[in-house]
Amino acid sequence: MKSGKPTPPHYHGHRDRLRARFLQAGAESLQDYELLELLLTYAIPRADVKEWAKGLLSHFGSFAEVLDASHQELVKVKGLGEYSATLIRLVKACAEYYLKEQAIKRRSIPSLPVLIDYCRTSMGGLKDEQFRVIFLNSQNEVIAEETIQEGTVDQTVVYPRKVLEAALKHKATGLILVHNHPSGRLTPSTADRELTRAIIQAAQPLAITVHDHLIISKQGHYSMAEHHLI
Repeated sequence: MKSGKPTPPHYHGHRDRLRARFLQAGAESLQDYELLELLLTYAIPRADVKEWAKGLLSHFGSFAEVLDASHQELVKVKGLGEYSATLIRLVKACAEYYLKEQAIKRRSIPSLPVLIDYCRTSMGGLKDEQFRVIFLNSQNEVIAEETIQEGTVDQTVVYPRKVLEAALKHKATGLILVHNHPSGRLTPSTADRELTRAIIQAAQPLAITVHDHLIISKQGHYSMAEHHLI
């Protein structure tokens, strides 16, 4: 005799097992599509989302590329809607915010690797070039971060005057320059080196020190200070 209770959909038990594995052993216990699948269950509670998770990876190429995708790109993927796209963008934003707090939230930068982690998460997936400056006080505490210039690939133009005007506005005594190379190339171009020298020279009369110029890509980073170019 049947109890009369509806049988839960088959995917409910699977979701519970995914959730239990994550809670017991963390993200490393799940494959990349399973992580996305578990995430999507919070936006799509009444459907089997495994194939949608695999479809996202197939469409964008990797887990990181899914998180780097724009909202407009995500909603075009079959099966995804506004809620799912917003959740994925929210996860990426939360990761960036966490790393930013760890790396540069109004205190001395703990280490170069921590700063690199933040910059790669925040800038590594950008499709256009962006030039940012991290402003430091005399105790090498971060007092601000500002995007000075944005542009298309390899066409960003940054003027030292804009950088120093921002430094004076924030009353900074130190600068860390950061820009990304969407092409993936990590070595500084001739223009990168010339710009760095120009900013250093313009900053010296104002007693402002340029501590480093970081180049960021998905593949890694390049520190001009580490390579003795500053």
